[in-house]
Amino acid sequence: MTAPLAGKTLLMSGGSRGIGLAIALRAAHDGANVVLLAKTDTPDPRLEGTIHTAAEAIHEAGGHALAVVGDVRNDEDIASAVAQAVSAFGGIDIVVNNASVISLARTLDLEPKRFDLMQDVNMRGTFMLSRAALPHLKEAENAHILSLSPPINLDPKWLGAHTGYTLAKYGMSLATLGFAAEFARDGIAANTLWPRTTIKTAAVGNILGGEALLARSRTPEIYADAAYEVLTKPAREYTGQSLIVEDVLIDAGVTDFAQYSPGVDEKDLFPDIFL
Repeated sequence: MTAPLAGKTLLMSGGSRGIGLAIALRAAHDGANVVLLAKTDTPDPRLEGTIHTAAEAIHEAGGHALAVVGDVRNDEDIASAVAQAVSAFGGIDIVVNNASVISLARTLDLEPKRFDLMQDVNMRGTFMLSRAALPHLKEAENAHILSLSPPINLDPKWLGAHTGYTLAKYGMSLATLGFAAEFARDGIAANTLWPRTTIKTAAVGNILGGEALLARSRTPEIYADAAYEVLTKPAREYTGQSLIVEDVLIDAGVTDFAQYSPGVDEKDLFPDIFL
């Protein structure tokens, strides 16, 4: 029996490490084609992996990878990634808006350049990468856009805690829900996906809470397994939703979450900042 994502082409922003790479590897196990648009061309001593090591891992997992060195803030780089994906694999079936910048600085402490960076990568990058791929998604058999962003929660504690970051992440979510409504007739699904707890990533370790918080977080594989469930659903029936990772997996029949946080008691896991 053919695996659901075999031969499908997935275009992702970022993906050199962490959650994005985990999602790419999960798709690669099916034999998917993965096109990564990311800046990490050379090793950084502060961060593990590059776009090239990610491509190698995708090949080793059974998929085909195309590493496009570029910046999701740059429209020419986006156009190049889309063109290369179509040239190499014949089309685009899935877009994963993974690239994101985080700063939890309060309003008076948030520098304008950092504010602009978050808006450009998170919100604008999501909009423009999806926009560039849409003509090809319209031709795909089961097209999906998946943005790694939270449900819109208007509780003042989130709006006031880190306004700049909240705007950037909610911008991703609003754009995605807009795509769902605008392109429903074309059979293109657009959903957001967000975890109930923090995930072991460089951002969590370097920005949010160091090793102590990493020890209370789940592995990126939980996000990857949930994303796989979403991306293999019928696009015309499963769209316009703000999904939570754990809920998606429960609906899929997963009962053992300890596999994603070995040695950690569920009650000790750190809740995500938007939930």
